[in-house]
Amino acid sequence: MPITNSLKADDIAELAEGDARRILLNSPLHWRQVAIIALCILLNALDGFDVLAISFAAPGIAAEWQVDRAALGIALSMELIGMGLGSILLGQVADRIGRRPIILGCLIVMAAGMALASRAYSIETLSFWRLLTGIGIGGMLATISATVAEASNARRRNLAVALMSCGYPLGAVLGGSIASVLLVRHDWRAVFEFGALATAACLPLAWWLVPESIEFLLSRGRPSDVARVDRIMRRLGHSGIEHTAPATVAARAPQATVWRGASARTTVFLTLAYFTHILTFYFLVKWIPKVVVDMGFPASAAGGVLVWTNVGGAAGALLFSALVTVIDVRRLTIAFLALSSGAVMLFGQSPADLSQLSLLAALAGFCGNAVIIGIYALTAASFPAEQRASGVGAVIGIGRAGAALGPIIAGFLFAAGWPLPLVAIAMGLGSLAGAVALIALARGRAG
Repeated sequence: MPITNSLKADDIAELAEGDARRILLNSPLHWRQVAIIALCILLNALDGFDVLAISFAAPGIAAEWQVDRAALGIALSMELIGMGLGSILLGQVADRIGRRPIILGCLIVMAAGMALASRAYSIETLSFWRLLTGIGIGGMLATISATVAEASNARRRNLAVALMSCGYPLGAVLGGSIASVLLVRHDWRAVFEFGALATAACLPLAWWLVPESIEFLLSRGRPSDVARVDRIMRRLGHSGIEHTAPATVAARAPQATVWRGASARTTVFLTLAYFTHILTFYFLVKWIPKVVVDMGFPASAAGGVLVWTNVGGAAGALLFSALVTVIDVRRLTIAFLALSSGAVMLFGQSPADLSQLSLLAALAGFCGNAVIIGIYALTAASFPAEQRASGVGAVIGIGRAGAALGPIIAGFLFAAGWPLPLVAIAMGLGSLAGAVALIALARGRAG
């Protein structure tokens, strides 16, 4: 089976470093590998619901505690700040101790944070529990991206990472539909309670299905890992193979920073692209419920518009996943960045009509989430195994600062008297800046 052009030089070098890695990269996917990828899609779906849970709950929170838009914007961003911290810190930890313990630990943190948020008694305590939940989500995102890339074979790696990213909007759609039903009969706390139960239910599945990454174990170069690699390979349908990693692997320190050497420029421009685009994207998903309620519609209808945003996001993710098998992922991502900018600006011009709001929100979600899929695929393919979780974590973690700033900036613009059309134009410029960053990265590589 030929190696696709999605593999970098480091990936090609890995093929010579151990038969286990070579066999996994060149063999058809075993059903257990498919199961690992499918579970990671499910875990990302949980992230999609968990991140947007407070968006569904925001109108009820504002009404119960009488908080203004600026304060609500900060609360809406707390789990995004946590996601940044979790992605950066836990991504590095995953490159030191492994993928499996981080996935299990993050599930526990996420379930606990959601449950405790449902018991919050003030905007301050709610913000703290959302920060904690965000740390778990951030660590999970960095780790499952690396896990999917390393569980896949060479031919399907980009597709697998893209499909994993599809879980986010799919989870938001399904969870949002459930949240809208819950809000008809219950208050906003029921949204967090549902998220806690769904997250806790995934813990035994992850314990059973997800082994440690073969690429991670070989990148450490420890003789003690050889027997462990052998057991995992047998579970994946391969036996009678010599798995010992050569000494050259051990010489490559997992602690090597992604901010130095050949990786630095890639890290900087991918981070900049993600930061600026996610600022635009999270302005949209965080403020849609409040914007729609302020137009005179009930909270359940506002949740419905947000659901349509994620229906569009899911469709965009699925289309992008199909296109990435035939079109260069970088060029495709740049094109969708330009479309995302225009779609967000267009949403801001919508009249107070639920049908038009839903259609334009779906269009913006379609374009915006396709970009996220593209940046995830680019990032997972841009770092070697010993830096992959750290690299993904750095891009996502720092980029999440843009996600946190998006709702905050928009909140202050609204508080300063800016109308929705102007706020949408200002916030839509972020995606255009992301396109410029990816173009600059490509030109630097060509040079």
